[in-house]
Amino acid sequence: MAEGKIIQGPIIHCVDPYSLTVIQNGFVIVDDEGKATNNTRSTARFQIAAVGDAADLHTAKKKFNFAREDLITLGKTQLLLPGLIDTHIHAPQYPNAGLGYDKPLLEWLDNYTYKLEKQYRDQELCKRVFDAVVRKTLDHGTTTACYFGSLFRDSTLVLASSVTRYGQRAFVGKINMTKLAPEDYIETAEKSIEDTLEFVKEVMDIGNPLIQPIITPRFALSVDMELMKKLGAIAKEQNLHIQTHISENKDEVKMVHELYDNKSYADVYNEANLLTPKTVLAHGIYLSEDEMKLLSKTGTSISHCPESNVNLGSGICDVRKLKNHGITLGLGTDVAGGASPSIITAMRSAISASTNLSFADENSKPLTYIDVFYLATLGGAKALALDDQIGNFQVGKSFDAIIVDLDVKSSSADYLSTDLTPQELLQNFC
Repeated sequence: MAEGKIIQGPIIHCVDPYSLTVIQNGFVIVDDEGKATNNTRSTARFQIAAVGDAADLHTAKKKFNFAREDLITLGKTQLLLPGLIDTHIHAPQYPNAGLGYDKPLLEWLDNYTYKLEKQYRDQELCKRVFDAVVRKTLDHGTTTACYFGSLFRDSTLVLASSVTRYGQRAFVGKINMTKLAPEDYIETAEKSIEDTLEFVKEVMDIGNPLIQPIITPRFALSVDMELMKKLGAIAKEQNLHIQTHISENKDEVKMVHELYDNKSYADVYNEANLLTPKTVLAHGIYLSEDEMKLLSKTGTSISHCPESNVNLGSGICDVRKLKNHGITLGLGTDVAGGASPSIITAMRSAISASTNLSFADENSKPLTYIDVFYLATLGGAKALALDDQIGNFQVGKSFDAIIVDLDVKSSSADYLSTDLTPQELLQNFC
């Protein structure tokens, strides 16, 4: 007989885009064996079997013949929230967090990033850094992350092992890069394809349903069209996700136009068959109207990385404009362009960036805490095409959640208020 877990207390999630569902005193029933529902969307062991108001808990429990029930009752300063989702993070760059923000993107890559990343031939360094970044993101409530690894297959496989060890859900990608980097940190096109295919197989062989390989050309300047087309074909043949960068920096965008016969950045990726409903592109600050329409048409998502955009002097992304074009959006820390591995920081940075944007444009409406909470949960799940499995507490999905307590003695903030509503507690959190 199955065993069940019941969490009772304040519950907040997003059922619909950019809106909150708040259950002041609710419950979530979790089936430990994943057999209590007939919903086949999730194959996870821990599935959500029922959600509702606490007044209906007794009736709900009767529907399940659990051999044992564990009850967790939340306190008045605690919230049950969906796990946070980081849609763009560079694991090898974590030691550089906070460094080099006096340089624009391309200079920063040359002076800081590549010098660090090429050190990841060292397996001990890999394990030390990757264990640290996975632990740290989990400490900040990130239960799902979309990781860029390094150029090296063996190194990036260590990242997949770290994710497995600590139980995080993740996409892990071996970078493809044949140019615009130091000679000792590039690969041939043939080696790039060979190692990508082998890496995909090795990650699949781990047998962990929480981890998936992801096709990862660094950006359009790091590879050529022929290689991108081959990577697009691999993604299509093996039904894989794709991640890369787009329109982060004005100089970068100009170089793409010059290199690819004045094509737009999005058109370059589209020609390579890299724009799909399983593709997430980081940044998207300088997209044209036609590019936004193309991304919407192809179902391609954008990872909004507000802290990195400012730290590297790249610009401020107009999130509402992307949203109004029907583009799916999530949030990314973009470590180490972003100094913090916390999606909570990314939420706050997104609000600040949008507020700053509104100072220069009176028609620009700043993001709210509800908007950024959506981006960090269900929005992120949609951006990674995982919204059939995670992102909120709908019945049949995996129970992917965090309990947030706003009154913890060892925390960096003091809870001095009384009788805050769950929604006010969420505002404190965001």
